[in-house]
Amino acid sequence: MSRFGTDYQVARPTGLCASTGEPLEPGTPCMATLVDHAEDEGFDRLDFSLDAWDDGARPDRLFSFWKTVIPEPNTKPKLLVDDEVLLDVFHRLADDDRPQRRAFRFVIALILMRKKQLKFVGRDVSEPNEDDETTEHWLMQPRGAEPEVTPLRVLNPRLTDDDVRDLTDQLREILQGDL
Repeated sequence: MSRFGTDYQVARPTGLCASTGEPLEPGTPCMATLVDHAEDEGFDRLDFSLDAWDDGARPDRLFSFWKTVIPEPNTKPKLLVDDEVLLDVFHRLADDDRPQRRAFRFVIALILMRKKQLKFVGRDVSEPNEDDETTEHWLMQPRGAEPEVTPLRVLNPRLTDDDVRDLTDQLREILQGDL
């Protein structure tokens, strides 16, 4: 059982412009946003028509945004988020100490490794603390980085397989894609 599966639910896209309330028709471009939850560590996804976005509509607590296309109903979702968006979210989560956000960042790092955007280059394990616990960071290099560039540190939150599956499903819901 995942420790993240029941505590946190992702709000699914509604198919409506968050600014105007108008339907967003399948096949039309829109701006998708990730918005910090006010109550917990999660994110909401809100979509905006391009007209509303161009007129300055922005949600409170905006975390990230990207241009996408509303999918056709009853079709297999395609990856609607490019690598740059995933990298942007990954970097924005770097200094967030909340456990859910650390877990999201780790799963995004796994996705970026699979997509060959990040390369695992080692681990950094701390000395045990007074509770005999250690902290492990994975060291990663962005694709194309020179070897002398300091690796990125990604905290390993020691997720179970169920945790990774649940968090990947939640990210898929947020990003509306096949990760």
